[in-house]
Amino acid sequence: MDQKVAEYMHGVGRRARDAARAMSRAETGAKNAALLATAVAIEARADTLREANDRDLAAGRDSGLDAALLDRLELTPQRIADMAEGLRQVAALPDPVGSIERLDYRPSGIQVGRMRVPLGVIGIIYESRPNVTADAAALCLKSGNACILRGGSEAFHSNTAIAACIHTGLAEAGLPADAVQVLETTDRAAVGALITMPEYVDVIVPRGGKGLIERISGEARVPVIKHLHGVCHVYIDDRADLAKAVAIAFNAKTQRYGTCNTMETLLVAEAVADQVLPELGEKYRAEGVELRGCEATRALLADCQPASDEDWDTEYLAPILSIRVVAGLDAALAHIDAHGSGHTESIVTEDVGRARRFLREADSSSVMVNASTRFADGFEYGLGAEIGISTDKLHVRGPVGLEGLTSQKFVVLGDGHVRG
Repeated sequence: MDQKVAEYMHGVGRRARDAARAMSRAETGAKNAALLATAVAIEARADTLREANDRDLAAGRDSGLDAALLDRLELTPQRIADMAEGLRQVAALPDPVGSIERLDYRPSGIQVGRMRVPLGVIGIIYESRPNVTADAAALCLKSGNACILRGGSEAFHSNTAIAACIHTGLAEAGLPADAVQVLETTDRAAVGALITMPEYVDVIVPRGGKGLIERISGEARVPVIKHLHGVCHVYIDDRADLAKAVAIAFNAKTQRYGTCNTMETLLVAEAVADQVLPELGEKYRAEGVELRGCEATRALLADCQPASDEDWDTEYLAPILSIRVVAGLDAALAHIDAHGSGHTESIVTEDVGRARRFLREADSSSVMVNASTRFADGFEYGLGAEIGISTDKLHVRGPVGLEGLTSQKFVVLGDGHVRG
């Protein structure tokens, strides 16, 4: 690694660690004041943000970025307004830091509870969308953390301009500017340094494509909050209300294609397949969804292509759907266990016992009964906002909101108690 990059990153890390100590004791009022002042600065500097974004868009066009990436990169007036509104929404959320849970008396007379505390320094690595800079900073600030943000090089000028607004908000609230640091280099070596500095960084959150997340997970020496991909399933049970089943399976696939909580595989109990698949096939066909299925599915849907072994493990993020007819709940659970990514699964059934069994046995971060997988989202769960979704099993699982950016420590209250 280039010595200058290494020295720069260690300086960033040291400043973030110092800022994290200050943020851990910051009052809720000060954190909210910083968020609200940042929102005002973003609105007041909308023209400056657009000018910086125009520079990024021009460079992106020159370098051959496709239309989808350019769309993600663009800061429209509405997206700038949404950034400001997002900051205000986070300011309105309850502050998790310092809350004490399960404070109980023990036989010895002491009281033992658990207090929510910040994680410390959070490194966030993301691509394209510059609004993530404001969203990530807001969640880290409200949860009492310091953060180091590394956006995509294609959004460098936009991210820098947003960071200036955040620093204005921090200054007005009397909080350290180093609580939010956007890396001032596009050198890829900076990412390698960020994920290998456990002395300064407590956790890494990668937000981007599977390639980025695999690289970070493979090389990091710091804990990573992540999900690699979302191969989400809906299982239509033979005791389902078929009207509900059609509505849920249609929404889970077509409400939006490019999200990690979109259904990629539909499982249907063989006893109801001939009743539900023809209707669903027509609805998917009308939306332009390409269907790939097992032999039993293809016997019911003439326009369905054969599914390969690879299809069951694929996150399409596109209007493509795999369909499999299964014997029943056992077979559905076995398929999910073999091919699921641990993200989100849903069962459609009116059988309470089967619903409870599915909730227990489907091993994913979100498991649903009679609901579309598209609800697997921090806002829909009442978290207000999310920094990502975790499919890991330690610390936090599912949408990661404010509480997910904190940990717990035991607190003990006594009154001169000594252990005999």
